[in-house]
Amino acid sequence: MSDAYDSSNIFESAIKGFLQPIWFLLKDDSISEVMINSYNEIWVEVAGKIQKTPASFTDEDALLAAVRNIAQSVNRRIDEENPRLDARLPNGYRIHAVLPPCSRKGITVSIRKFSTKQFSFEDYIRFGTLTGTVAQFLKIATELGKNILISGGTGSGKTSLLGAMCSYIPKGQRVIIIEDASELRLDYEHVVFFETKMADELGKGEVTIRDLLKSSLRLRPDRIIVGEVRGSEALQLINAMNTGHKGCLGTIHANSCQDALVRLESLAQGADSKLSERALQSQLSSAIDLVLQVSRYSDGSRKVSQLVEVLGIEEGQYKISSLFAINQIIKGQDGKLKGKLQPQGVLPSFIQEIEDNNFNFSRDLFQLKKKVA
Repeated sequence: MSDAYDSSNIFESAIKGFLQPIWFLLKDDSISEVMINSYNEIWVEVAGKIQKTPASFTDEDALLAAVRNIAQSVNRRIDEENPRLDARLPNGYRIHAVLPPCSRKGITVSIRKFSTKQFSFEDYIRFGTLTGTVAQFLKIATELGKNILISGGTGSGKTSLLGAMCSYIPKGQRVIIIEDASELRLDYEHVVFFETKMADELGKGEVTIRDLLKSSLRLRPDRIIVGEVRGSEALQLINAMNTGHKGCLGTIHANSCQDALVRLESLAQGADSKLSERALQSQLSSAIDLVLQVSRYSDGSRKVSQLVEVLGIEEGQYKISSLFAINQIIKGQDGKLKGKLQPQGVLPSFIQEIEDNNFNFSRDLFQLKKKVA
């Protein structure tokens, strides 16, 4: 039994008493997040949908004591001078809390749980998240070393999909994974895991994704995986992709493939770069090969809604080619939303590379199927 496992178990035993009113929610595998709006108003996310629960703390003081004890257990402080707490707990949960008067309704807490199950493309095909054709194409693109960005909103399943794609990295490579909070579970023969470190009470000791990315570039990586691009590390990642590090993967918060590229550019601009806007756009469009959009719909389902190839810059705008997309969403009688990724009739620019490497993927799979009258 590892020391990390022991410390996690000890921690759980310690905080169980503080969080007794919601402990049964935290131990429920079907619940992905517990949201406390005030001591007597507690919600959970189940299968992508938010539900109110009857759970409640006895009063505001009991909830405050729980938050303060948790903060202390991870060497953090939350009080009137520091009314916000953001921390990753030893068991993998991510907690964020805000105290009054910043939180007007009362103490607000969110505890996000990370799934211990690693989903495969076969699981996603069964869930209806993507099609077998798209899964096969993504597997080929990963094996060929294409740089792929996964875009989506909070809770859309970006990280889980990233993990599934990582499983198709060919053997014999050195992979470095950089995350803000460790979520990815990758069974690979040569992998290094890096995780950021928050500053202490005095504001010292912080280690950012940008810092870890700098270190990774000096550690001979074949592929760099960034759990989420959210800051100035974007520029270093773009540079890495353009200087021989093929097959890099990462996620980003955005509502569309086009928005993902614009957001990545905006983040890179915050890196004190002396590059002109035109030069940055040129480098970015050369770095990213594919962008995958993942969406969470109103029925709680998560689907890949579009897959595009980045072709360059045209009149100051990113030129993209939609390879697969959901063209129509229909609500069924059971309340579930039905929509299937369809080819858009466009071949990727690297189709010849696919064929030269003897991948069994016909050009016909990119053809838009005509509706039968």
